[in-house]
Amino acid sequence: MFTGLVEEIGEMRVIGRRGEAMVLSILASRIMDDLKLGDSVSVNGVCLTATTIANGMFTVDVMPQTYRHTNLKELQPGSKVNLERAMAAGGRFGGHIVQGHVDGTGIITRIRPDQNAIVYEITPDDAEMFKYIIPQGSVTLDGISLTVVGTTEASFTVSIIPHTLSETVLALKKTGESVNIENDILGKYVDHLLQYGSRAAGQRAKSSSISMEYLAEHGFS
Repeated sequence: MFTGLVEEIGEMRVIGRRGEAMVLSILASRIMDDLKLGDSVSVNGVCLTATTIANGMFTVDVMPQTYRHTNLKELQPGSKVNLERAMAAGGRFGGHIVQGHVDGTGIITRIRPDQNAIVYEITPDDAEMFKYIIPQGSVTLDGISLTVVGTTEASFTVSIIPHTLSETVLALKKTGESVNIENDILGKYVDHLLQYGSRAAGQRAKSSSISMEYLAEHGFS
């Protein structure tokens, strides 16, 4: 589990590709202090596992499912990425619950200043995500814990303070570029439970219903 508070900006050094599978070697410094083999690391908001650690770099594998549903496939040697280690037990919870399980991607459609902040407008690739995106709710963009400012039928906005901008790769992104989106886990669980409850109730009603057709089929007339 992560909090969406980026610890440092890493740099892609080597990218191996084989179809829709990738092996990424990332140069880092701060997170290397206690990083161990098998540890989880959020890379642009994607939970990945450190498979090798050497010479100030760590390596992670990207499976096809992750390749298809995130913007990691767009990375090139030299690309900058947001990095965060998994939250330590007893650590300060400064962001919100972030799993590193990206729901999809979105496009930055507008960037505008708002006094001491910068407002980013994001258009999700999948409109289904809007059921989890609400004003003043939490959202994760490229691994950054942010608050939704507002929504329209096609997009939503987040407001970034200068410190967050300077410490993350969002400052390097321009309109037309993509971001990974992870919606608030609470909304996803509530939605699943409500839908599951409705389906289960429907199945119970169907399995226990007795109709004239049912009686006729079983010899009652």
